[in-house]
Amino acid sequence: MIFKPLSILIAFVFLVTLSSSAQQLLNPKELVVSEGFKNPIGFYNDQPTFSWKLPISKTVKSQSAYQIVVASNPKLLPNNPDLWNSKKQLSNQSVWINYGGTKLNSRQKVYWQVRYWNQDDEVSAYSEINSFELGLLKNSDWEAQWVGLDTAKDSIKGVRKFLMHRPQYLRKGFELSSEVVSARLYITAKGVFDVHLNGENVSDDVMPPGWTPYNKRIETLTYDVTKFIESGQNTLAVELATGWHAGRISRGTSVYNNFASPKILCQLEIELKDGSKQVIISDQSWRGTTNGPIRLASIYDGETYDANLEMPNWTTNNFNDKKWENVQVEALDEAIKLEPKRHKTVTHNITLNPVEILTKTDTSVVYNFKQNMLGVPLVNVPMKKGDTLKIRFSEMLAPDGSFYTANYRSALSTDYYVAAEDKTITWSPKFTFHGFQYLELSGFDASKVPSLDWVKGLVQYSNIETNGSFTSSHEKLNQLQSNITWGLRSNFFDIPTDCPQRDERLGWTGDAQVISPTSMFNLNAHAFWTAWLQSMRETQSEHNDGLVPFIIPDVLQNKRASSGWGDAAVIVPWDIYTVTGDKTVLEENYDMMKKWVAYHETQAKDYISHMNSFGDWLQPFPLISGKDGQKGDTSKELIGTAYFAHCAHLISKIAALLNKPDDATTYKQLYENVATAFEREFFDANGAIKNELGTQTGYLLAIYFNLLKEETKQKAQKHLLEEIKMADYHLRTGFLGTPILPKVLDDMGEINLMYEILFKETYPSWFYSINQGATTMWERWDSYSKTEGYNPGSMNSLNHYAYGAVGQWMYERIAGLAPLEPGYKKIRIAPMPNMPLKSASASTNSPYGKVSSSWEINNKLFSLDVVVPPNTSAEITIPSGNKIDLKVNGKTFKNNSNLKLINNNQTSILILATPGAYNFQTKL
Repeated sequence: MIFKPLSILIAFVFLVTLSSSAQQLLNPKELVVSEGFKNPIGFYNDQPTFSWKLPISKTVKSQSAYQIVVASNPKLLPNNPDLWNSKKQLSNQSVWINYGGTKLNSRQKVYWQVRYWNQDDEVSAYSEINSFELGLLKNSDWEAQWVGLDTAKDSIKGVRKFLMHRPQYLRKGFELSSEVVSARLYITAKGVFDVHLNGENVSDDVMPPGWTPYNKRIETLTYDVTKFIESGQNTLAVELATGWHAGRISRGTSVYNNFASPKILCQLEIELKDGSKQVIISDQSWRGTTNGPIRLASIYDGETYDANLEMPNWTTNNFNDKKWENVQVEALDEAIKLEPKRHKTVTHNITLNPVEILTKTDTSVVYNFKQNMLGVPLVNVPMKKGDTLKIRFSEMLAPDGSFYTANYRSALSTDYYVAAEDKTITWSPKFTFHGFQYLELSGFDASKVPSLDWVKGLVQYSNIETNGSFTSSHEKLNQLQSNITWGLRSNFFDIPTDCPQRDERLGWTGDAQVISPTSMFNLNAHAFWTAWLQSMRETQSEHNDGLVPFIIPDVLQNKRASSGWGDAAVIVPWDIYTVTGDKTVLEENYDMMKKWVAYHETQAKDYISHMNSFGDWLQPFPLISGKDGQKGDTSKELIGTAYFAHCAHLISKIAALLNKPDDATTYKQLYENVATAFEREFFDANGAIKNELGTQTGYLLAIYFNLLKEETKQKAQKHLLEEIKMADYHLRTGFLGTPILPKVLDDMGEINLMYEILFKETYPSWFYSINQGATTMWERWDSYSKTEGYNPGSMNSLNHYAYGAVGQWMYERIAGLAPLEPGYKKIRIAPMPNMPLKSASASTNSPYGKVSSSWEINNKLFSLDVVVPPNTSAEITIPSGNKIDLKVNGKTFKNNSNLKLINNNQTSILILATPGAYNFQTKL
């Protein structure tokens, strides 16, 4: 008995020690589900993955284990999780952990926490409780019906006699007998909408629900509208326009039924304080009119607004809709899936002010924003009653200073506002968007002097957060980075588009596959790309042979593919995996990849491709004249065969990752067979392209895709250098060759040459467009010049992101920041300083935390600052062979537990680093 108090004391000290140990480790942070969603509602995924980041702490270098607990009620956490308890898992994986618990259902709200053990097996406290709430996951969850007015009967014809539909105003009043505890609005449209409750905008979303293959799937949105509803009378009101579903797409064609009037589908589910539930649905009780102020709205052609037809209070209870029409009702089609939107909507993200007024007369004024953008104007303009304000847009002016719109082709891209009284009007269009740098106003009150505050530019794009940054000591290189970033913003409008301004704005797959790595560095675009890939899978399902059209969604429906374009089906998922480490994207798209390679096989004879191809699109100085010259000089058979081999090679790697050894063997053999045929067909014994014109791109594809025997490859590299020399060290590459040029030269050790090409000022080069005033990437290397104006070709977009793919090399080699293992689990920090740069830096938010590399040269002293996030490691290359002079954080370098010397030669020092912040200094 005398030992009992001592036993109690020992136990108490043990428990206190455990508690103290737990408190010493900071909690996990930045918890997300699936592709980076934080506490989402209306979530799409009932089998999510879980990810978190470890805190930056001296006691936390890596994770040795984790535990996730999931419950239906936060009060059950962490000790009594009723949905899933992963228990302690010995793993360093802190991202993409698959949910392994009870089946989840529509509307269900799920709560979760996680804790981790560090490298010394010390445990942290649990994280804060996070949650996700599922949306309506299947069609049977919907009680509502499609409703709307018959707008096709008006037979309004627009450009090329394409049917236009008047925007609709729809409303439904309802009454509640009790206070509201919770309310969710589930809504979508065959068209685009803006929704209001009791006079308040429910969201800031732009043109929801977005663009998918509407004959396969329509996305739905979920809004928490609890704060908008009250007991008593309420009003739900919706504005509805055509958007992509019933609007003019691709110069006058539409895969969707343009004669079917737009409709909405909505379901408002309300939990009341008295314990009851009330559901307000779209049905025959709704009423509507087309006699509202938005007279017409078109993606390509702009919006017309007549203030004389405004209907005060129409979104509130204080409005009488007895003169409105009864809506038409349409049942749900089980063949068309209704699924929650799986990436963020388009929103207004930046507001730009014009920088200068270029010209003004009594009747018109032209503004210059000095930044090409996608969005709409916000005007604050004095007007006279009955006058019409006309708003036109342009990317660049003609050399004589006149307003230029010819490159918009048939897109009218003009907004109109009809004034109802003498006053300064404030207005912005709602159901259109424009690509522009210049804006012209006419029709304003001529007695007033135009000023800069008459207009603003509302920049709109999918609400994707900035993920990375790059800067350097060179002004034009920084402008190139800005042009890349603005090009991405301008073309991430719900899907990855080719351009934002003309009668196109389509999801071209070739453009997408070349820009995806650069985009993933700059923007947190993980969910954006995976959503688009779902549309690609759905579109491919219409083709039994595995064909992937060159536009997604496929509005052309011409049953044609192109090498280098359809290959996005394999390349984009692989790029996403490389940047994020998320195997889910490979699993989701694996069947699509296999089907696409099977289509390659149908287009090949003896492993040589004869697939249709856009070639090396818009290669400069083609020898072939006319329209065919747009495809460049590289053989389409060479291009198709190269991509055939490359995709087979990627699938062999993916199959191995997904534990499909038989497939891995099959596709590796296919890759080797195609590569052998490729070399035999297209290259001679001297490593030169035979029977065809040798081009930079021809050699680049062969070398980068590893399609030649080593001895042939060495010879081909010399021919590539000769091609570059003959071009006076300029680019001769189009959409396909340009992204891989830096990578091949880098692998060849031709860093000086790549720097020379990158910093060229003359055509064709990246800086040429900057010298001509570019603020975004261009479609052509010579789309515009200050002296000659626009290129005379029919395609001339000054906002096309494909050539921005060089950004990947800028971040990974100039600044020196790249994933050595997928998701930056292991990082390569290997900057390549070169004249004329004195400094460069890049950072990105990896799945494990912020990683950065920043170098500077000052008086021959090289300084490198790096940040390696927790639960990762980095191989750091110092571009100097002098280990004796190397200092780390001000002290002479020595091997220790954080930094270990791996290799030292005459030109570099290679060090393995654990997480932390380091400064390296050495003499060059």
